[in-house]
Amino acid sequence: MLLTTTDVIQGAVIQSYLGIVTAEVVYGSNFLRDFLAGIRDIVGGRTGSYERLFEQGQQKALEELEKRARVLGADAVIGIEIDTGTINVDQSGVLLLITATGTAIKIR
Repeated sequence: MLLTTTDVIQGAVIQSYLGIVTAEVVYGSNFLRDFLAGIRDIVGGRTGSYERLFEQGQQKALEELEKRARVLGADAVIGIEIDTGTINVDQSGVLLLITATGTAIKIR
């Protein structure tokens, strides 16, 4: 299945729009990762553990988006947008939220 951020696919004709598809991935906070990220904040530099987590989460969100589009009979998903955010749970931490949204289409 073709997944793209563009709203058209060069050389393809959109036969029908099947609807908006959305996928969410939520990760809980991790004390060790948070502690090491805090040290990085003090000394400077990139936080590799969070970068890997977001990369993995984006990939999982796209995989789920593709699954949901297949259920609709789609050949492709266009106009994909990936958003990230946090959800404050309580004093114990936050959840990391990654959302992918696009339009499922049938092409010819």
